[in-house]
Amino acid sequence: MKRDKIKTELLVHDLKVPLVVIEAGINSLLKKLDEYGPLTEKQEKILMRMLRNTKLMQMLVNDVLELGRSEAGIVNVRNITLSDCIRPVLVELFDLIDCETSERLKACADLAQLKKTLEEKGLQLFIDEGLWCQEVCMDEAKAKQVLRNLLNNALKYRKEQVELKINEKDGCLVLSVKDDGEGIPSIYHKKIFKSYFQMDPTDSYPVRGHGLGLAGVMVLVEDMDGELSLDSDKGKGVTFLVKVPLSTTS
Repeated sequence: MKRDKIKTELLVHDLKVPLVVIEAGINSLLKKLDEYGPLTEKQEKILMRMLRNTKLMQMLVNDVLELGRSEAGIVNVRNITLSDCIRPVLVELFDLIDCETSERLKACADLAQLKKTLEEKGLQLFIDEGLWCQEVCMDEAKAKQVLRNLLNNALKYRKEQVELKINEKDGCLVLSVKDDGEGIPSIYHKKIFKSYFQMDPTDSYPVRGHGLGLAGVMVLVEDMDGELSLDSDKGKGVTFLVKVPLSTTS
């Protein structure tokens, strides 16, 4: 690994501690009113906005660190149920945009209740109960970051709906994330997975991507020996398809 890259990753790693301290301080002001005093409605809104952005920064820091480990060839596989991989990502994403829904997702007693809660917020989850509870062997950190980045993109660019479909086929986990947004013109389909890609400034379509960006997502998927592709065109939304080999356990 190049020295400059090591320095950058050390700097990013060192951001974790102050972000945790900032998050703890904001939570104290929001929750310990008897100790720090009551808040006005405006003060509470500002603190909630600060908290959401602090959590977003923590996500970005973790993304950069995981991508660095991935580029170094580090893969950490372990046994985990798909529910324990997927549910935290959904809770984390909604924690940034809708705290109330995030808390409702945490409290869901079963898959049916989780699906209903998500559908009320425009996200349809398609996965059967057997697969939801199935234990597999995979790199949990990479899988979560791939799912989080693709879902975040879809939620950001949707008009009304996002569909998350998860199934198993031929020993692979097949994950599809679809939005009903403006779509990506076919001329950009290959370029969009390249680092630092920017669309033509005269084009009316926004640059897609957040956190790792699609180039980073591609790296993570490939390091799990998987495949990432997209299906989209002008005005037709976009579907990202991920296929990752799985090792099931008894």
